[in-house]
Amino acid sequence: MYVIIVDFEIKQEFIKQFNDAMLKQAYTSLEKEEGCTHFDVCQAPDEPHKFFLYECYTDANAFDAHLKSDHFLAFDQLVSDWVTHKEVRCLEKISSQ
Repeated sequence: MYVIIVDFEIKQEFIKQFNDAMLKQAYTSLEKEEGCTHFDVCQAPDEPHKFFLYECYTDANAFDAHLKSDHFLAFDQLVSDWVTHKEVRCLEKISSQ
């Protein structure tokens, strides 16, 4: 399993729009991408401009396909001016408890 963790910080005036777009992106990824098996969207309750994503893909190729998908490219373009910080980590899942 290929795991992606993303931390976002969003400009205050775009929090609602980002949240709506991010939820749509998660739903669309799960619906349209066979290799996307899990997509959690989290928001810090005490710092609502901070978002955290936990995504699972069958393998690195499935994640690469995600990055090339029309819906991801449109989302990325839409939110690019709203983001003040973005950090992406790629991991291999080795165990579930």
